[in-house]
Amino acid sequence: MKKVFDFTLAILVSLVFLFPILFIAIIVKLSSQGPVLYWSDRVGKDNHLFRMPKFRSMKVDTPAVATHLLKDPKSVLTPIGDFLRKSSLDELPQLWCILKGEMSFVGPRPALFNQDDLIALRTEQGVDKLIPGLTGWAQINGRDELPIPEKVDLDVEYLHKQSFMFDLNILWLTFMKVLQRKGVSH
Repeated sequence: MKKVFDFTLAILVSLVFLFPILFIAIIVKLSSQGPVLYWSDRVGKDNHLFRMPKFRSMKVDTPAVATHLLKDPKSVLTPIGDFLRKSSLDELPQLWCILKGEMSFVGPRPALFNQDDLIALRTEQGVDKLIPGLTGWAQINGRDELPIPEKVDLDVEYLHKQSFMFDLNILWLTFMKVLQRKGVSH
């Protein structure tokens, strides 16, 4: 049921946001040099790597590390990067990964390929068996502000509590957080 829900919702959201997606793509292209999309290697279900797109919010030469590891994250943002990240509009291209079945709307956020500590903790706790999500329980309970062990604890809590109603609740809470721009530090 979750896969059917994800696929159907991804089609609907893609149609509703078709013109905003095209508008954002044009603005990204006009506001800075480089491609419209940034593709990063991410860790999916069973620790398989997949390529995840985002609207590019950082300069082309930015290192491929978690944002919190950058010395000054604000200094590498494109002119519209801060807005894209705080509004979470940079995440819209991930609808493609949901349509392909590599991601779900709700699940643990996919780790970067080089976040060895996060990957190891998730694997140890069985979280690697979940399909990663556009949003998740950890996302609405701290997002960028959570230390990795707390993030994994919340992922484990989601693993044990997951249900269709819990996912709907997480989607609703995500919508509210995005509107309020809570939990985004960069």
